[in-house]
Amino acid sequence: MPELTTLTTASGLRFSAWVEGPADGPLVLLLHGYPQSRHAWRAQLPALAAAGYCAVAPDQRGYSPGARPDPADLANYAVEHLVADAVELAAACGHGSRRFHLVGHDWGGQVAWRVAAAHPARLASLAILSRPHPTAFLRALEAPDGDQAHRSRHHKAFLDPDTGKLLLENDATRLRRGLGEAGVPPDAVQFYVSVLGDPAAMEAALAWYRAAGGLRTAIGAVTVPTLYIWGDADSTVGRAAAEGTAACVSAPYRFAVLPGIGHFVTDQVPEQVNALLLDHLKANPA
Repeated sequence: MPELTTLTTASGLRFSAWVEGPADGPLVLLLHGYPQSRHAWRAQLPALAAAGYCAVAPDQRGYSPGARPDPADLANYAVEHLVADAVELAAACGHGSRRFHLVGHDWGGQVAWRVAAAHPARLASLAILSRPHPTAFLRALEAPDGDQAHRSRHHKAFLDPDTGKLLLENDATRLRRGLGEAGVPPDAVQFYVSVLGDPAAMEAALAWYRAAGGLRTAIGAVTVPTLYIWGDADSTVGRAAAEGTAACVSAPYRFAVLPGIGHFVTDQVPEQVNALLLDHLKANPA
């Protein structure tokens, strides 16, 4: 595993991060989702570094002890702060005025879509894993068939103030079981629990969902070259939202479907993810 380092942003937050690859290489910033951590990218960092990229995988706001404003104040976890974190992290890596590649999975993908919409000139490329474009997701969520609403029913549980405690009781039994049933191998589950097993980190992670508007607001079309990777066995994202994403990108776009693969694609098929990412980055140099 890479050595853990600290990246301090202009806002004064200190993010725990893995950094691998040449410091002067093109930056690839990788944003994890819930309930994961920087460990989600453990197979991508060495592959990116070997290809000459500077790969950076932070534990995001609330997951990093030094970047954990009080989750009781949900304003601290509003999506605009999450977007600003990504831009400031790139600057902390020496890319304040240079374009960079942005990769996001799950909630990290939700943030990445919004970075691309708000700061398209900053990005050389965008790669999203498992999370559809916010507008496509919202359309699917409101569809009369109720399929996506059913798939997203767990979001309501995250609003309950007792959820964090329930997930972590008895050595995080519920959290471990949920990840394992989704196809995450035991060693990876342990990595994620090493971060989210801290009750303070769990409450901050859940604050992302509790902050108003995080998952239910549309955005405009993305104008950055985009790769979208979706496993067709993803229990949380249906085909309507996934296929609807194409209409929300007005730039070169590739939709890569992974047959039989679920939500946690970097844990299930890391080599396939690496190949897709490297092809995408090569096609869209910074």
